[in-house]
Amino acid sequence: MTGLVLKLAPKERVLINGAVIENGERRSRLAIMTPNAHILRLRDAIHPEAVNTPVRRVCYIAQLVLSGDADSHDAQMQLLRGIEQLSQVLTDHDSRVQLTLATAFVLDNQHYQALKALRSLLPREERLMAAAGHR
Repeated sequence: MTGLVLKLAPKERVLINGAVIENGERRSRLAIMTPNAHILRLRDAIHPEAVNTPVRRVCYIAQLVLSGDADSHDAQMQLLRGIEQLSQVLTDHDSRVQLTLATAFVLDNQHYQALKALRSLLPREERLMAAAGHR
């Protein structure tokens, strides 16, 4: 892996290995060269009270690893179990692709990429839940 590249907006904050870093006045790019660094964009962070859907629960586990609040080894089985449960419900091709990617990233200890793949499922989950609520 050549490193993770973060593109930051002005004043955007990111958590890197427990330290909150705030970007300056201009857009910038950071190349994170250290493998397995704990990185979380604070704009992407899910607050505990918002963990109220199946996809959000799995995302939150990955987020805890990235924030340093959970050990990656301990969280791995929870993440894989959660992804497997999501795959029982999200059976369309696009969701399957993202779940497969998330699984591979979890197995490779790339939790930022896993979270990114899982977050892509949030709009689909929202649409499905809205449709179920209209019955």
